[in-house]
Amino acid sequence: MATVVELVLFGVVLIVQTLLAAVATRFFRIRMNTSWGWVVYTALLTPLLLFVVTLLTTGALGIGPDLGGPGVALAVTVGVPLALGFTIDLLYVPSPEEYDLPDTKS
Repeated sequence: MATVVELVLFGVVLIVQTLLAAVATRFFRIRMNTSWGWVVYTALLTPLLLFVVTLLTTGALGIGPDLGGPGVALAVTVGVPLALGFTIDLLYVPSPEEYDLPDTKS
């Protein structure tokens, strides 16, 4: 049985992971000049980042309740924040092309 403290800390971990996924998606959208490059990098590197954070928080720090199995734990701690972060960046943050930047002369 999970305690209230475990559930609150696990919720904080999920919020932080969602924020990391949204920031990573935004970073790749800004830095990549190709039309699909940022999608590939987001799909390959962001889950790796979230997996490492999951290992640190749930393994080293011992945060989180028992979710029943490794597949469920991976889906909840990597899949859900990845989907939410990607959605937040695409739907609620303006596209990088909408910003007007000054021309820099070097």
